[in-house]
Amino acid sequence: MLYRESGSSWWPLLWGPAFAVAGYLVELVTGPASVTLWAVAGLGLTLGAVLWVYGRVRTGSIELTAEEARFGREKLPIAMIEACQDVGAPAGAKVLGGGWSVPKGTTAVPLRLVGGSVVLAWARDPEALLAALRRVVRR
Repeated sequence: MLYRESGSSWWPLLWGPAFAVAGYLVELVTGPASVTLWAVAGLGLTLGAVLWVYGRVRTGSIELTAEEARFGREKLPIAMIEACQDVGAPAGAKVLGGGWSVPKGTTAVPLRLVGGSVVLAWARDPEALLAALRRVVRR
């Protein structure tokens, strides 16, 4: 693994239990409290967070190896990359990973492919991604 970024961390799973405990404590101070109700609410919020985090990890992760680069759900063989330096980003260039634009919080990294087309890779740390790409793209 030459470079890796996760689409999300798993700490948002703590939001559901934290909100449930806070709600239970507020209800306990103001009158009778239902442990079962707040446990179900916490479980529901946690399950929603699991789905959200799993989706973010699947669509927002980056992995770069010597053989391929994966941006979200899309894989690109390294042999297809012609250049990663001094490549301009034309309007309407395809964004790797299947989105309409680069994910929020990331910076576009233009790559020229063997056929001459330009695609947009993306990363939170574009300099580190380019440094890792330079090690495997020889042209």
